[in-house]
Amino acid sequence: MGDSIQISQNLICQIIDDNDKSKKKPKKTKPKVPRESQKSQKKVPQKQQLPDESKAQKETPSAGWPLQPPFFMPVVPPSTNPELEAIRSVLKESEAVLEKMQKHEENMLKQVTQRSKELHEKEFKLPQQKSIVCQSEREACSACYKEHTKDSLKCANLVRSYQDCVRKAKNLGKLL
Repeated sequence: MGDSIQISQNLICQIIDDNDKSKKKPKKTKPKVPRESQKSQKKVPQKQQLPDESKAQKETPSAGWPLQPPFFMPVVPPSTNPELEAIRSVLKESEAVLEKMQKHEENMLKQVTQRSKELHEKEFKLPQQKSIVCQSEREACSACYKEHTKDSLKCANLVRSYQDCVRKAKNLGKLL
């Protein structure tokens, strides 16, 4: 139990360097930096990085969205399962029935709205205004009575003509 294994720092660095070289990493786009800041970065001397620092820098997120690997859906070959085929055929039939029902519903809706408009027009139509029968004779009588308030017998001829007009209208069915 007293045996122990010691790993040197150089061995760890070699392992890290080998892993970095063997893996191909996608090329990352560099964020656009104004020219002035690029010049200032060139003037600043860069210090040599230790392996631990390079690993820490790679783990920090870069500016912008990280690149995602493409997502591929596997192509599923058509199945020969009879149960699955039966389910698919029933599904297609039910979709066809659904489309027919929707068309039928649209037609019924059109018919109902058309019939409701017709009924509305019939029920709520304003009745034809009846013309007032013997209007001129009536106005003549009322004018005569206003003119001759004390002697109303002077309007007898106008009253008789108004009565005759009303009798004729009753006989013709114009008055109810």
